[in-house]
Amino acid sequence: MYADSELRDTIASCELILGGQKSGKSRRAEMLARKWLAQCDAHRASLIATGCAWDDEMRERIARHQRDRAARVPGLATLEEPRDVAQMITAHSRAEHLLVVDCLTLWLTNWLMPAESAGQSEGGWAAQCALFVDAVRDAPGPIILVGNEIGLGVIPMGREVRAFVDALGMLNQQVAAASTRVTLMVAGLPLPLKDKA
Repeated sequence: MYADSELRDTIASCELILGGQKSGKSRRAEMLARKWLAQCDAHRASLIATGCAWDDEMRERIARHQRDRAARVPGLATLEEPRDVAQMITAHSRAEHLLVVDCLTLWLTNWLMPAESAGQSEGGWAAQCALFVDAVRDAPGPIILVGNEIGLGVIPMGREVRAFVDALGMLNQQVAAASTRVTLMVAGLPLPLKDKA
């Protein structure tokens, strides 16, 4: 456990924030971005949004997130990139520029779903994942990565869903290894898993 909340809320060079649905992952990322922006006038922050508006509900969800984010962290710019996130990190990471990637799970979904095309995208996904991990390791500025931890429940019945859960578990492991800090969010509370910040 952290000795105090101030240490827990410092900005790491790379923090992976994992958790379930509505666990407080994005809120923590936003709080850290707000803190970064308040530290220095020269600091900048951008969110790389990976979600795609597949239907009306998702369009409304994205619009609501954009409104809420603008109110909570006015200086946080938004960059939309559903697939080539490694390139976005390479293009935008600077020592004074914090990047938030939200979220890794939707990014994986964009590569492996719909399930019918998963086999065709698998080779592309493996290469993209390797590029992403390299981009994270080489980034000159701080990065906050947000993703879901979905492997704690029952084993899914469908082959495609099991393959997706496995791929997400492997992605989370690789990104955790490349991160200096890993935080698990549970009921809005940050639980430290790794801290080499």
